[in-house]
Amino acid sequence: MMKLLELAEKTDSTIESGDANIEIVSAAGLDLAGEGEVTFLANPKYTTQIGETRASAIFLDEGIMINREDIAILRTKDPYLAYTKALRAFFPVDELKPFIHSSAVIDPTATVDPDTEIHANVVVGANTVIEKGVRIFPNATVYDGVKIGENSTIHSGVSIRENCEVGQRCIIHNNTTLGSDGFGYAKTAEKAWLKIPQTGRVVLEDDVEIGANTAIDCASVGETRIKRGAKIDNLVQIGHSCTIDEDALICAQTGLAGSSHIGKRVILTGQVGIAGHLKVGDDAIITAKSATSHDVEPGKVISGIPAFDNREWLRSAAAFRKLGEMASRLRALEKKVFGKGE
Repeated sequence: MMKLLELAEKTDSTIESGDANIEIVSAAGLDLAGEGEVTFLANPKYTTQIGETRASAIFLDEGIMINREDIAILRTKDPYLAYTKALRAFFPVDELKPFIHSSAVIDPTATVDPDTEIHANVVVGANTVIEKGVRIFPNATVYDGVKIGENSTIHSGVSIRENCEVGQRCIIHNNTTLGSDGFGYAKTAEKAWLKIPQTGRVVLEDDVEIGANTAIDCASVGETRIKRGAKIDNLVQIGHSCTIDEDALICAQTGLAGSSHIGKRVILTGQVGIAGHLKVGDDAIITAKSATSHDVEPGKVISGIPAFDNREWLRSAAAFRKLGEMASRLRALEKKVFGKGE
C-alpha cells in the first residue's frame, strides 16, 4: 500500500488530477482493477473500457483525455512501463533467506557463497562456483564446473550441464536445460549415425531470463552464447553454437538451428523457425509461424514460409483469399472471349 504521490515518484509519473494522498493498494488491467488499484491504457482500442473500469487511478500518456472525474490521472510517456514499475513496487521479490537444505548434495570442491539459498534435493557438482545472492529451488541439478553469478535464480527442475556459465541477475524457469548436447552426427560408411562429441558450453550473460521447458544446446566446440538482457520464452529450442545478441526477444515454440546469429533487439514471435548458419540483423522482427532460410537484413519485418517482407506478405495473404473468386471471373472472361465450350 502506498499513497498516490509515492506511486507517482516510483513510476516517473506526474499527478494531473486526483488526491495525492489516496491509498493505492495494487495494480491491475482496466477490466480487472477495483477500488484502490491503479490501471493503465496503452492501446487506444481499449479506450472504451475506461468508462467501465472501477480503478482509483490510471496511467495515461499525453495524447489521451478521459471524462472520469472519479479517477486520478497519472501522466507518463509510457503507461505500460509505468504500470510495470507499479507492479514491481507492489509485488517485490522476496528477500533472500540464506540456507542450505539438509537434503542438498554439494560436492566438497564446489565454492558456495554463504549468502545463498539452496533448497531440497539440489545437486551441485565438482568445482562449481555459486556466488552471493543465488537462489536454487528444489530438485535442480548443477553439473561439474558450472558458474552461477550473483543474484541469479534457478527454479526447480532446471539442469545446468557441465562447464556452463550463468551471469548475474539471470532467471531460469522450471525444467529448462542449459548445455544439453548439440544435435550433431556424422554418417558412417554403413549409413549409420555416429555421434559427434559435444565438448562446448553455454554462456548466459547478465540479466538474461529463460522460460520454462526451454533447451539451449552446447556447441561441439566453443560456445552457445546468450548475450546481456536477452529474454527467451517457454518451449524454445536453441541449437548448438548459436549467438543471441543483447536485448533480443524470442517467443514460445521458436526453433533455431545450429550456428544461427540473432542480432540486437530482434523479436522472434511464436513458432518462428530459423535455418542453420543464418544471420538475423539488429532490430528485425519475424512474425508468428514464419520461417526463413536466408539472412534477414537489419530492421526488416518479415512473415510467411518462406518469410519475406511483411507488407508484401499481407497483400499476398489478402489476394490469396480472393483466388477462388478470381478463378471464377477468369473462367467467365474466357467464356466471353473464346465462346462456350472452348
